[in-house]
Amino acid sequence: MHFTGRTWRPNYESASCILQITSGCTYQKCLFCNLYQNEPFRLSPISEFEEDLREMKKYQPNARRVFLTGANPFALSYERLKPYILTIRDYLIKCQNISMFASIRDIKNKELWQLKKLRAMGVNGLSIGTESGDDKTLLLANKGYTSQDILEQCNKLDEAGIEYYFVYMTGLAGKDRGRRNAENSAKIFNQLNPYFISVDSLTLFPGTKLFEMERQGEFTSAGEKERIQELQILIENLQIRTHLFADSKSNFFPVSAYLPKERDFVVSQLQFMIDSTEENQMEQYRNSLTSLE
Repeated sequence: MHFTGRTWRPNYESASCILQITSGCTYQKCLFCNLYQNEPFRLSPISEFEEDLREMKKYQPNARRVFLTGANPFALSYERLKPYILTIRDYLIKCQNISMFASIRDIKNKELWQLKKLRAMGVNGLSIGTESGDDKTLLLANKGYTSQDILEQCNKLDEAGIEYYFVYMTGLAGKDRGRRNAENSAKIFNQLNPYFISVDSLTLFPGTKLFEMERQGEFTSAGEKERIQELQILIENLQIRTHLFADSKSNFFPVSAYLPKERDFVVSQLQFMIDSTEENQMEQYRNSLTSLE
């Protein structure tokens, strides 16, 4: 199998067959991220892609779900993505879902009819790192889109029937801004249909611009308890039926909940953690993280 650079997949894709289609990121401007630093975006040659598919078919002939690697392979235009998707169907005839990372920016370059065609080919399950639905936070993080863009592009996915998942990041707005971030994000998410919402907590590492901004006094990180309160506010304000899980390594206290059914229970769990744990204990955990892998 051909894997170059950093290969990253979400926890919920652990049972999927992993196949490289791209490596690197087309954007590399998010201020909190350096995952693909100095790694140019690369599209795997179709011959290399087919070679990997032949090997995958040998060991997983009945594979039903494939996850395509790269920070945002959905950035590929419809015409460039189409032959790769069809090739998967040629080799893995039982494959039902082809998932991948995507950005709101990447959906813009596709017409609704193209999204419907991709859905018919099996593309279903886009992991979208929205991080927030609050315009001030999106601007601070330099995400390259607005809350209105999130609405417009995800409405296209809804109409095309493509399932998608959001990633939200507590602490990204900075100190004393978590409530605003959570409330405004919930207002946007409530108008859409994310199949689930995955929650991470901002962890700054050397080499990121936001890390340098904090060192220079241009950004102040939110406290650990404020982050948990932000998550509570997000959960309390979400009015959609979705599965929310905040169980990645970046979260001090892992929780998950089916909303709205388990809303009160998980909010009370989080409150217990706030009441029973010292801030410095949470800070020690954050400071001990050397990576999120």
